[in-house]
Amino acid sequence: MQAIINLLPITLYLVCGMLLLVKLTRPTMLAAINKHWVLAIAGTAVLIHGIVLYHSLFSTAGLDIRFYNVLSLVAWLVAFLLILSILTAQVECLGIIVFPFAALMLMLGFLPAEPHLLAYQMKSGILVHILFSILAYSLLSIAAVQALLLYIQDSHLHNKHPGGFVRTLPPLETMEILLFRIIALGFITLSIALLCGIFYLENMFAQHLAHKTILSLIAWLLFALLLWGRWQFGWRGRTAIRWTYSGFIVLMLAYFGSKFVVELVLQR
Repeated sequence: MQAIINLLPITLYLVCGMLLLVKLTRPTMLAAINKHWVLAIAGTAVLIHGIVLYHSLFSTAGLDIRFYNVLSLVAWLVAFLLILSILTAQVECLGIIVFPFAALMLMLGFLPAEPHLLAYQMKSGILVHILFSILAYSLLSIAAVQALLLYIQDSHLHNKHPGGFVRTLPPLETMEILLFRIIALGFITLSIALLCGIFYLENMFAQHLAHKTILSLIAWLLFALLLWGRWQFGWRGRTAIRWTYSGFIVLMLAYFGSKFVVELVLQR
């Protein structure tokens, strides 16, 4: 029974991603594949994923933030945020990447690994730091997917081949506005996470945290420069995409790079 419960959200995520791919690549299927059906399937997947994740994260000994669990948590949050976005904007195209990614991360979460437990009695400031760090990474992950679609759309328009699924995407200007809104929200949550870390962690530049802190600050600076460039000089297109991926890659290395090395390579 447990195996079926674990397999169900993975299957639903993949079905949802496939439906969106068909919808975007075959215009004749647009009417047949209703947006509300996609939302219902994705919503069910996210709900069951959340239940599975809850049982994996919470134990009597503490909060288990092992590498694979955090990957699954980020994927769940990205999928959940995307569903909320689809309700108010035409961004279901992001699900072509996000939902299969969530399925993959959920599968990785079932791999055996040593638990990495945090006591429930931790300070509230540290808990806020952890939660906002995960939220910031999730939002900026959506921004990275949005930037990828923006790059594809921009390339097609520059080459004067706006065919295929590109025709189903919102206008380029709308895609850029959405990208910067997501980045701005991610930047705010990342700023809160860093501030909480500064005030509540005993030493953010301790040996085991130094690389993570420095890389996080570099990522914060890159996103700050991107938003400033947008405001002052109207940065857009490929300039915005390059800065987005620069900040995202550094942030990914800051958290998952260090966590991968410490837990899976060094096994600490």
